[in-house]
Amino acid sequence: MLTYAQAGVDDEKTQKALRGIISLAKASFEFRKGKLGEPKEDIGHYAALMDFKEFYLAMTTDGVGTKILVAEAVGKYDTIGIDMIAMNVNDLICVGAEPIALVDYLAVKEPNDEVFAEIAKGIYEGAKQSGIAIVGGETAVLPELVNGFDLAGTAIGVVEKEKVITGKKIKPGDAVIGIESSGIHSNGLTLARKLLIPKYGLHYEYDGRELWEHLLEPTRIYVKPILELLESVEVKGLAHITGGGLLNLKRITEYGFSLEMPEIKGIFKLIHESGVPLEEMFRVFNMGIGFVVVVAQEEKEGALDVLNRYYPAHEIGMVVNAPAVNVENYGITL
Repeated sequence: MLTYAQAGVDDEKTQKALRGIISLAKASFEFRKGKLGEPKEDIGHYAALMDFKEFYLAMTTDGVGTKILVAEAVGKYDTIGIDMIAMNVNDLICVGAEPIALVDYLAVKEPNDEVFAEIAKGIYEGAKQSGIAIVGGETAVLPELVNGFDLAGTAIGVVEKEKVITGKKIKPGDAVIGIESSGIHSNGLTLARKLLIPKYGLHYEYDGRELWEHLLEPTRIYVKPILELLESVEVKGLAHITGGGLLNLKRITEYGFSLEMPEIKGIFKLIHESGVPLEEMFRVFNMGIGFVVVVAQEEKEGALDVLNRYYPAHEIGMVVNAPAVNVENYGITL
């Protein structure tokens, strides 16, 4: 058996360490009080919101994580740029914002023209899929600090004030719709790598593809379906299922969820059968559902009609008047 903490990523310890930083960050809000760009939402949701009179500017930052190590191991760099874009824009849309621009940060041990060109291909593709502009960035050559490279980005979006999605309208009985993921996305790679690669090797064939192909499958970008959905039905809550798995649902409401998750298959089945406990799987990975939408029961059919024009989407449960996330068909409580 192997857990995320045993693999080297202790979420509880990380959150404890972050409390001091978050406290000081919140204290800095006073520096913009009453001024253009005053922060309007608590840190901890998917994107920060700043007041620009007629609208809110939404802002978020994220990176690719240790998925980069898989890219380095097989010498394939043309998809991780998609992951970097996806991790940012998928967070922005959770507050109802339309992503508009991003700046990237690439830290390297040494510059490599061919690798840079491949990374740029992925960044361009991610920008194309999400409809954003790459308006700048920074490349830092840090031979004494970086072994290999790291890729991250900061993105902004805009949302009209009356159209912000906060989760405050969610109530028990609301329908929960899950949009399928493309695979592992860009979270839990430390656990997946340390478990699977030593055991099977990157070229192990599973479910019709080699292991590295499963691990490098780009994160799905949900911008276009969600933006269309926001114009079609009343959406109460949006959640990007990233690190922390289904625990991400607790970020959008204090209510709980009763869910029926899809059959465990693909890379998730291999990880589970190789030694990760079932509850840990749902605490770390997206388990086949990369994005969640909460709507009133009377809106769910319209929502499903829109979403299924882009990616497979299913009703996976409902909101309940309890704090926990229950995965009923697997007997898991988070």
